[in-house]
Amino acid sequence: MTSSAVEERLRDKLSLREIAKRSGLSRNTLRRWLRQQDMTEPAYPARISPSILDPYRGQLEAWLRTDSHRPKRDRRTARVLFQHLQAQGYPGGYGRVASFVRRWHIEGGAIPHRSAFVPLRFGPGEAFQFDWSCEYAVIGGVRKRLEVAHAKLAASRAFLVVAYPMQSHEMLFDAHARAFAAFGGVPRRGIYDNMKTAVDRVGRSKERTVNARFQAMCGHYLFEPEFCNRAAGWEKGIVEKNVQDRRRQLWTEAGQRHWPNLAALNAWLATECRAAWDAMPHPDWPELTIAEVWENEQPQFMPNPKPFDGYIEQPVRVSATALIHFQRNRYSVPTAVAHRVISLHVYPTELVLVAEGQVLARHERCFERYQTRYDWQHYIQIVQRKPGALRDGAPFAQMPAPLRALQHHLLRRPGGDRVMAQVLAAVPVHGLEAVLVAVELVLESGVPNGEHVLNVLARLCSPVVRDGGVVTALTLTQEPQANVDRYDALRGEACHVH
Repeated sequence: MTSSAVEERLRDKLSLREIAKRSGLSRNTLRRWLRQQDMTEPAYPARISPSILDPYRGQLEAWLRTDSHRPKRDRRTARVLFQHLQAQGYPGGYGRVASFVRRWHIEGGAIPHRSAFVPLRFGPGEAFQFDWSCEYAVIGGVRKRLEVAHAKLAASRAFLVVAYPMQSHEMLFDAHARAFAAFGGVPRRGIYDNMKTAVDRVGRSKERTVNARFQAMCGHYLFEPEFCNRAAGWEKGIVEKNVQDRRRQLWTEAGQRHWPNLAALNAWLATECRAAWDAMPHPDWPELTIAEVWENEQPQFMPNPKPFDGYIEQPVRVSATALIHFQRNRYSVPTAVAHRVISLHVYPTELVLVAEGQVLARHERCFERYQTRYDWQHYIQIVQRKPGALRDGAPFAQMPAPLRALQHHLLRRPGGDRVMAQVLAAVPVHGLEAVLVAVELVLESGVPNGEHVLNVLARLCSPVVRDGGVVTALTLTQEPQANVDRYDALRGEACHVH
């Protein structure tokens, strides 16, 4: 501004007073500049003003340097660092911390090269996007790696997050069933990357060999799958951003809490996702929330049918001990199918064993290793021939408490194992509940024995016969009268004869 004032003085022959009015500079400053031989801009020292963040600057820089050596997904955001500073007594606001973090990245050259992309727009009910991410949480006291499914509507931006122990077909199918139930319908297209659970082979350009089981799921829900080009995650950028946002918002809290099981974590995630719909503004229409746009999008969805039966089937051989092996764990089946090959249906949380169209057994799926899951009722048939196995049989340690108490009494007597086998043989006939009631009644009597149990069980299960009267075509014209005098007369006659 000073050089332009001097130029005006020389060009227009203006007075110092007029130049001072136009430039806002004092006349003394203008005189000093006019007396100088060289026309150079003044260099003013940088203003140093104290900041409320100064006492915490060293700690904040140390955190940023530490995070720079971590994987990008594990780096803390400015919001998380602000919360950590607050825990140490920082009284300032978030804006100062965010500005410091931004300047630190710029000065350190940590900002990556940013590419340009074409903005995408989708019609209501047209498409959804799906992706997986890897997160960590404490489940049952153990920190575990989780595969998290993200499904997000491309128009309304409604989303659902579900955690699984692994990324497999049955988990993928279950995630779609949960997402469509939460969205209230099925969009017409699904956009994916080239994940192995959906694509068997990636060909040239858009050529894909789609997995047959995945194709069956798409046919069940009647949506068309579309797959991105290689290394073109921006083609499903909506769900890619959802992975980053949920990692910063949901998993910051989820990773700090302890969850009793995976079902509790998923229930919390579903609640938090639904609450976020009501709180977050839509990026294209900030005056509306995601929930309001989703309600307007619902009529455009295709109807949601019953969930796809998304099991994975594989043959398994039953061992001599009536056990099948799956993922380094063992599960029991009825001993009648020992040494046979049967079918295993794998669900996300359950294993179903089938032979000749009949369900033989169901087990809760175990994701640990080297575990054995018994059902003691599977071994009732074999103990009829080998009752001695009751004493040390591993499956029978899991019997209900009344049966174990009865076994404790019976095995102390000669032949008690055979009597206990007879009691167990009544379970398939009369049902476990009826047998437990009979055993409890016998134990309360103080004289437990097998014959007593079977007697009580027979009385409990015997049908009640009700007297419905004699049915006949004859009718009485005179109802008989009860005459007790006839009984006295008969007694007298009996005494006379004697």
